[in-house]
Amino acid sequence: MGLMKIEVLVAENAGFCGGVKRAVILANKNAGKGVYSLGPLVHNKRVVEDIEKLGVEVVDEYQILNNSKVIIRSHGVHKKIIDYLKDQGNEIIDCVCPKVKLIYKIVSEKYKEGYNVIIFGDPNHPEIISINSYANDKGIIISSEEDINKVPFGKAILVSQTTNNEEKYENIINLLKSILKDEIIVYNTICSATRKRQESARELSKKVDAMIVLGDKKSSNSNKLAEVAKENCENVYFIESINDLKYNKLKKFNKIGITAGASTPESVIKEAVSSMENFDNNEMMEAIESSFKKIRRGEVVEGEVLFVNESEVMVNIGYRSDGIISKEEISKDPDVKPEDVFKPGDKIQVYVMKIDDGDGNVVLSAKRVESMKVWDEVEEMFKEGKKVEVKVKSVVKGGLIADLEGLKAFIPASHVSVRFQKDLSKYVSETMLCEIIDFDKAKRRIVLSRKNVESEELEEKRSAVYNSLAVGDVIEGTVQRLTNFGAFVDVGGVDGLIHISELSWNRVKHPSDVVAPGQKVKVQVLNVDEEKNRIALGLKQTSKKPWDIFVENVKVGDVIEGKVVNLLDFGAFVRLESGVDGLLHVSQISREHVEKPSDKLEIGQEITVKVTDINEEEKKISLSMKALLEPEVEEEVEEEVQSQSYEEEPVEEVQEKVEEKQIEEVKEDDTSSSDNFNTTLGDLLGGLKLED
Repeated sequence: MGLMKIEVLVAENAGFCGGVKRAVILANKNAGKGVYSLGPLVHNKRVVEDIEKLGVEVVDEYQILNNSKVIIRSHGVHKKIIDYLKDQGNEIIDCVCPKVKLIYKIVSEKYKEGYNVIIFGDPNHPEIISINSYANDKGIIISSEEDINKVPFGKAILVSQTTNNEEKYENIINLLKSILKDEIIVYNTICSATRKRQESARELSKKVDAMIVLGDKKSSNSNKLAEVAKENCENVYFIESINDLKYNKLKKFNKIGITAGASTPESVIKEAVSSMENFDNNEMMEAIESSFKKIRRGEVVEGEVLFVNESEVMVNIGYRSDGIISKEEISKDPDVKPEDVFKPGDKIQVYVMKIDDGDGNVVLSAKRVESMKVWDEVEEMFKEGKKVEVKVKSVVKGGLIADLEGLKAFIPASHVSVRFQKDLSKYVSETMLCEIIDFDKAKRRIVLSRKNVESEELEEKRSAVYNSLAVGDVIEGTVQRLTNFGAFVDVGGVDGLIHISELSWNRVKHPSDVVAPGQKVKVQVLNVDEEKNRIALGLKQTSKKPWDIFVENVKVGDVIEGKVVNLLDFGAFVRLESGVDGLLHVSQISREHVEKPSDKLEIGQEITVKVTDINEEEKKISLSMKALLEPEVEEEVEEEVQSQSYEEEPVEEVQEKVEEKQIEEVKEDDTSSSDNFNTTLGDLLGGLKLED
């Protein structure tokens, strides 16, 4: 009887997620004697044992720790514990998953805004406990549909444990929306890595007869993987390591799928495959080998030289077909002779250029292996969290392409700067310091962030600026942008606000009336609040008050220019050159009677006035236009008539002259009555001294 052929398939997404990988790297970097982990770093015994071997001691009681290095696990802890540890002089090694920290921020902000915080997850899980601490431990924790009745009416937000099942979360969302309607805000906080692993497990479970789920029994995401696998596969084995499984259980299956939780290291997966070699089924071994050791274009593999001729080198790379190195791919030297470089039996590293050259051979390169060493160097930089200097080469859809040690790296548009950048072309040819945020040597993928480095730089600048500022200081800044309520000014890497009321001693309709973006200004520091990240600035405080300028340069009796800025029934307000306003009373506009100022003046009109009074105590200025006008002709004639001596002129002649003048006036103004005429004449004659 022949051996049964068993096919082994591995889930596309399995093993360490980004958050766990980050936590393990940080923990290993800081490991040593005298270093403590508050609870297990992740829910995986193998990972915890590895850091313990490096000297890290896992403790459950935080009260015993002081003046030590303390690793905070990836699930997080209650924020009061963090505060206590810091107060005791401990150095915190923060390994909390960034996705969990994002939930902290959402919960904290919305709780302060008065929202009910609803958390979907296991109430005993450390992640849920830590999240609830950011709602002052007042969050409503629900783990099933039966818990919905715990939720009170009123505005609320809903977040989920990062490792939850998406389908279950969707059901909870629909139920809460049916109760709270538009009063609930839903955040999908299930980790994308968790989602991808569940999707991969779901798809794989449809194709196989049995599923092996590798993960710690305490791992929430591993338990969820097992649940997902059971949706489509009846035979699911949830084990921590391959040693927990009896092999004879698998012999009856033709196809076996393998997946692993986000806390499961690659070594556990490889160990499972290696252990399966103990099966007496060679066909299964071949399937496992093909699942884990397929060669791919762009990777470096080891091979043995089979033979050499003047144009090529043939290499056995353990694949189903041999590889060929052409003369051009042996060395950068175009005149090199293959036999001078290689000989049969040599063990060499080669780069896979093409899987099939058309004749069934793998196309290899030796000269590219040297360039591949830089990938190892960049990988080391990524693991150590080192910042790298790159030069921007071009703009592509969604971001920038930069050169990193000769390798192409991608900077997403959202990571080019802390501020939105519409035009990315200005960065071409620029050199910038970046952080490696994603690295995959197998896929030849490097993703960088300038924004993260910029954020750190800005934080350092911000701290330095706040430490250097004091209320009352006069400093120089650059206007960055304007809003309806004021102007933002860069004062050394940090923006301060000049409120519109602090721009000028005079009323300002819009900040653009006083300042413009890019303008250098001297401002006074009015208030500094580092906790709220606010700096209040004043521009008007750096100049003299308009009143002080006025009293220094103007005195009563001076004739000055001004502009009408307001018209009222009793007078007009005039804006003078120094910026202060003076009152031009309606009686001081003209020698004629003026009913209301708008009959003679209009807003915006430039006029000349005389200063008739300055009240320094009440800061009031009286102005006059009338004082600058010449007396009218009628008044001059009347005065002349009254002042002349008529002793030498007969009364009849004087009367005749007056009558002639009055008659002329009556002709010009037909509204004048004879009574007015007689009265005027009588008054005039009555004032004369007549002699016989």
